[in-house]
Amino acid sequence: MSFPADSVGLVTPKKFSFEEPLELECDRILPRFDLMVETYGELNADQSNAILICHALSGHHHAAGYHHEDDKKPGWWDACIGPGKAIDTSKFFVVALNNIGGCSGSTGPISPNPENENRPYGPDFPLVTVRDWVKTQAMLSDRMGITQWYAVIGGSLGGMQALQWSVDYPDRLQKCVIIASTPKLSAQNIAFNEVARQSILSDPDFHNGRYLENDSYPKRGLILARMVGHITYLSEEAMKQKFGRDLKSGNFMYGFDVEFQVESYLRYQGEQFSRNFDANTYLIMTKALDYFDPSREYEQSLKKAMEHTQCKFLVVSFTTDWRFTPERSQEIVDALISNHKPVSYLDIDAEQGHDSFLFPIPLYVKSLRAFLGGQEHLKATPQEVV
Repeated sequence: MSFPADSVGLVTPKKFSFEEPLELECDRILPRFDLMVETYGELNADQSNAILICHALSGHHHAAGYHHEDDKKPGWWDACIGPGKAIDTSKFFVVALNNIGGCSGSTGPISPNPENENRPYGPDFPLVTVRDWVKTQAMLSDRMGITQWYAVIGGSLGGMQALQWSVDYPDRLQKCVIIASTPKLSAQNIAFNEVARQSILSDPDFHNGRYLENDSYPKRGLILARMVGHITYLSEEAMKQKFGRDLKSGNFMYGFDVEFQVESYLRYQGEQFSRNFDANTYLIMTKALDYFDPSREYEQSLKKAMEHTQCKFLVVSFTTDWRFTPERSQEIVDALISNHKPVSYLDIDAEQGHDSFLFPIPLYVKSLRAFLGGQEHLKATPQEVV
């Protein structure tokens, strides 16, 4: 297969193993853990060109390029990562990982539990937080010899991680890009997450989280959870343009099977998701969303939480995002401005809703490229990462 000229091409993930115990915010300890990582571009001699990509709820380490010659679909953010793209791999060394608790190679619920005869962790895997993820990302940085990131970038739940980086490790990143995100979830968002979780927990095939040991999985619950989530990721206008009230067969069938195109789409998305994502991971990820609040240890003041940040910020929201509305991004911007921190903010007119951050919308891409720049000194002699 011939890949596009602006693609990073074939990529091979690498597993980083950490044998030291990891203390988590929930007061539990992981005796050891693995992180699955992909890198694109080359790290320069003074390690000044490294960019960290933080993934959203259902994301993973495969952010760009292809795993096989016959792959038809590239990584989840291939639209923005590659030579000549907004996150230019001819200038930057880009690192993408799958967080702990995930199901794409990093230690999570499907991994063997060394304290239980190496059976899958299942429901015994501890609840993790955004702060825990950032802590492991800092450990990965140390392992890779990266003392400071040129930028930490994330959309949605990934944006929360980027924000947490700026608070917890203020001297370890030069730039922070927070896209379609929020300083903490609203009650409505927590409610959506709870409906999704209950869809999984109430599935008879869930088996209290031990479905793998019962040679089963909660397919129906996962399908419903994804359907609920997917509705919130799209705007009403996007759904109207994509589906309207179009009927699959052109006629009313007067039954409860699929009749409208939007029903067919949601069922297809749910079916695909249920085959590729672990149910316990979904529960963990949604709880991490619910728990996120960097102001919690700063007297519930976002302004105080942002006081000691040292990096430059780019905050991006989208007009039709009703999951994390522009007003939530503006809360972050206001906290930064009140602390006299350098911040650029764009509210971009886009019709795709919350999912807009995944699309190469021209103004969005142009702004991201301009913020990241690409100074000539970043083209220093490449250095191999071991």
